Amino acid sequence: MQQEFAAYLTCGRLEHGFLRVRCTQCHAERLVAFSCKRRGFCPSCGARRMVETAALLVDEVLPRQPLRQWVLSVPFPLRFLFATEPAALTAVLGIVYRAISTHLIRKAGLKQSAAQTGAVTLIQRFGSALNLNIHFHLLVLDGVYVRSNDRLEFRRVPPPTKAELDQLLKTITRRVGRHLERRGWLTRDAESSHLSLDREATTLDSLLGHSITYRIALGPRAGQKAFMLQSLPGTLLPQSDQPFLAKADGFSLHAGIASGADERKKVERLCRYITRPPVATGRLSLTTQGQVRYTLKTPYRDGTTHVVFEPLDFIARLAALVPRPRVHLTRYHGVFAPHSRWRAEVTPAGRGKLTAMDLRTPAERHRAMSWAQR
Repeated sequence: MQQEFAAYLTCGRLEHGFLRVRCTQCHAERLVAFSCKRRGFCPSCGARRMVETAALLVDEVLPRQPLRQWVLSVPFPLRFLFATEPAALTAVLGIVYRAISTHLIRKAGLKQSAAQTGAVTLIQRFGSALNLNIHFHLLVLDGVYVRSNDRLEFRRVPPPTKAELDQLLKTITRRVGRHLERRGWLTRDAESSHLSLDREATTLDSLLGHSITYRIALGPRAGQKAFMLQSLPGTLLPQSDQPFLAKADGFSLHAGIASGADERKKVERLCRYITRPPVATGRLSLTTQGQVRYTLKTPYRDGTTHVVFEPLDFIARLAALVPRPRVHLTRYHGVFAPHSRWRAEVTPAGRGKLTAMDLRTPAERHRAMSWAQR
């Protein structure tokens, strides 16, 4: 955590290192400062990573087929569990993808042994109020691939109905609860259920918990609700007006955004949206009292448009958004997975093709290993 803040303070500053770039034709020169390349809250590095990831997905991974975004949000306790136990996050994500893929395959009238779909999951860790909100954005093929006459054929399926979303969410919640209970992360009794973490609480755990519940973590007002500004009248959207949304037991599943096979610009905008950095400096400002004011991108239903932090609590919010080391925030499933046999035929860049190294025998690969690999 300390390294994240220290690196951010040196990001883009020439006195901490730069690269001298010279044009070979006009001989113009420019100094390009080194960046911190962190994944937490740096706006510049996050914006560059957003653009690069969106370009990679559109140009090399996602085929020209219909796509649908599935967004799964989880209750507060599971957000804390995912932030502290990466293994639980990976397991739950696998459950979610298997449930969605099984739904698509069955809706296409096929069996899992004969058809496959694919998805790219972007794990977002933040909410619009700079709160810790770990949720899943899955870009799923809006159909399945089947092998026909030695070639892959794509079969599109109709959009999910409200009843199908409700049933799918019930399946996901039941399987997630059963898995977490089996692994010992969740304890149930006759009246309620609660997390069961076999470790001592840390200072970071306190920051995570306060960020998840929209509360102040540090200072004289610690534990109280963060200060919100409501400058618009509240509105309430009826549940009947949201046919692609299902809610149950603190979970929510949304599948209302889809793109056609020829809407590549829309796909790129969607990829940029779900890979965007957590902090938008254009919505960040200081009040006359020295507090940090952050404007929400979309007002809440109760009319809230701004959230105000004390400087120390603002730093605590940023600290809670930093992911743990070696936790991948982009995951590939199904035909997009690294070990999928169909990946090279599906992806535009032919990712996954066999290389000369793959064609060697195990003994040949062992002899070709470098000293560092050994």
